[in-house]
Amino acid sequence: MLKINNLQTNIPLAPYTTYKIGGLADYFFIAKTKEDLISAVVEVRKSNIPYFILGSGANILIGDKGFRGLVIKNETNSVSISGNTVTADSGVIVADLIEVTKDKNLSGMEHFAGIPSTIGGALWQNLHFLSPSRKETVFIDSIFNSAEILDENNEIQTVNKDFFKFGYDESILHNRNLLVTEATFTLTPKDKESKQKQIEENLRWRSEKQPQLVEFPSCGSVFKKIEGVGAGRLIEKARLKGYKIGGAQVSEKHANYIVNIGGATARDVSTLISLVKLKVKEDSGYNLELEIKLIGEF
Repeated sequence: MLKINNLQTNIPLAPYTTYKIGGLADYFFIAKTKEDLISAVVEVRKSNIPYFILGSGANILIGDKGFRGLVIKNETNSVSISGNTVTADSGVIVADLIEVTKDKNLSGMEHFAGIPSTIGGALWQNLHFLSPSRKETVFIDSIFNSAEILDENNEIQTVNKDFFKFGYDESILHNRNLLVTEATFTLTPKDKESKQKQIEENLRWRSEKQPQLVEFPSCGSVFKKIEGVGAGRLIEKARLKGYKIGGAQVSEKHANYIVNIGGATARDVSTLISLVKLKVKEDSGYNLELEIKLIGEF
C-alpha cells in the first residue's frame, strides 16, 4: 500500500478533465505543495505502481476503464516575482499566472490567454499560440528560463532551456520520466492596459475560431499540425465536419477538435479518431498523428 497521506481510492477522473470523460483511478492524490508533489512521486516510484501527473486535464483522453495506479492531481500554486523574473510551481494554472503578471505590468504570458493548461503542461507541449499579428507562432520557450526537476533517480536538478529540447508540441518530457516542480520565466515590462487589450483580442479570436469548453467539452486539437496543410483542413476536405459517433462529434467550428456533445465515452472519441485517420488517408494520402495523450484503459 502506498504510504501517502490523504490518499483516495476509486475516484472518477471525468470531472478533472476538460473532456469530461474518464473512468476511475485506483488511487488518487491531490498535491497542494511542491513538497507534497515530490514526496508522492518518490513514494510511488519506489512501489513500482504506475502513476500519472494530472494538471488541468486538457490535451488528454482518459479511458472508460480508468487508470490502474495512482493519479496525482498537481495543484501546487506558489508564485514569486523578482523584477522581471517569475517563478511558478508546475501546478499553477496559466490563466492565473497571466493575471498575476498583468497586475505587475509584466508581459509575455498574455499570449496564452484562454488555453487551459498548468505550467507543467505548458512545458510538456511547449505551449503556443498565434502572435498578435496572427502570422507567426509564439511559444512559451521564448520566455522560459529554467526549471527545477525531479529526475529519474529522485534527485532535484535545476536545468536550462536547452535541456528541454523544445519543438512544436514537443519537449524532452515526452521521452524521459521527469517531474517538473517549478519553472522560471523572464518577462518584459508592459502596461496593464495594453496587456488587457491583447488578452481580450486573443480570447475573441479563439472564440471565433475554436469550440469553447463551456459549451463543447474537448481536449483541444486532436491531431498534430501538418506544416503548410493543417490537420483541420484535411479533415474538413474529407467531409467529416459535424460527423458523430455516439456523443462525440467532429466540431462544426474547427475540424481538428472532437467535442463531447453530451455523454460521450472514450470509446466514442477513440472510434471517431480512428475513422478520421482512415478517411483522411483515403482522401488525401496524409497520415494524421495524435497530438493528445491517451491515458489508462480503454
